[in-house]
Amino acid sequence: MDFITYIILGIIQGLTEPLPISSSGHIFLFKHIFETNIFNTLNFEIISNFGSFIAIFIIFWKDTKELIVAFFSYIFKKSTREKYLNKFKYCIYVIISTIPVGIIGFIFKDKLESLYSIKGLVFAFLITALSLFIVRNIKGNKSDADITLKDAILIGLFQAVTIIPGISRSGTVLVACLLCNMKRETALKYTFILYFPVSVATMILGVSDLISTEELSTMLLPYFAGMVAALIVTYFSYKWLSKIVKNGKLWKFSIYCIILVLFIIIYFR
Repeated sequence: MDFITYIILGIIQGLTEPLPISSSGHIFLFKHIFETNIFNTLNFEIISNFGSFIAIFIIFWKDTKELIVAFFSYIFKKSTREKYLNKFKYCIYVIISTIPVGIIGFIFKDKLESLYSIKGLVFAFLITALSLFIVRNIKGNKSDADITLKDAILIGLFQAVTIIPGISRSGTVLVACLLCNMKRETALKYTFILYFPVSVATMILGVSDLISTEELSTMLLPYFAGMVAALIVTYFSYKWLSKIVKNGKLWKFSIYCIILVLFIIIYFR
C-alpha cells in the first residue's frame, strides 16, 4: 500500500506542479483526507519535485542551453557581447526574480511544515482563484527581449508570496507575468525558466534533512516510484497547460479552485 500511495502522490505532484493549483497544497490535502502519516510531506516534496524538475528541464532544454551559453559568452567573449546582450539580461532578470523567494525560503525553511493547515489551504485556493480570474482577458505584447528590471522585481515579489503553503508558484508567477503585459507564450516561458533556480534551491536546502531522515533507507523504492510518476505526469501536464494558456483559458482553473474550496469546507466542517 505504501508503494501504491507514493505512486498516487507522484501522479498528484506531476499533475499539479505545472498547473496553477499548488502541488504542495494538493499533497497536504490528500494526506488529511486519507488520514495517512506514512510520509514526511516536505521530504516527499523534495523527491517528487526532482521528478518534476527533470520533466520541465527536458521541455525547456533548448531554451536553458541557449541562456547558459549566452550568459557565459557575454561575460567571457567581449567580441560577441552585442549578440548575447538580450539573453544575458534575461538571465539577470531571472536571478533578480529569484532573490526574494530565496531569502524568505531560507529564513522560513524550518517552519514550512508548521504553516500548513486546512484553513490556510482554503485561503490560498481562494487567492489563486481570484488571481487567475483577474488576468483572464489579458493579452500582453512583450516578448523575451522586452522584459524590464521593473518586471523582474515585481515578479520576484509575487513569487515570494508563494512561500505560503497552498499558493501556487506557477500560477502566481504566471499572473505576475501577465500583469507585466507579457505575451502569453512569453509569460509561460519566464514562469518555468524561473522554476529552475527555485527548484534547485529547494532541493539543496532540503537535502540535508532528507539524508538525515531515519526511514529514508526503507523508503527509497516508494520514493523513487513517486519521483518517476511525477516526472512522467509533469511532462504531459505541462503540455496541457501550455495549450490552455495560449488559448486564454486560465479562468477554468479559477472554477476548479472554487469547487475545491467548497469541497474542503464541506468535508472538514
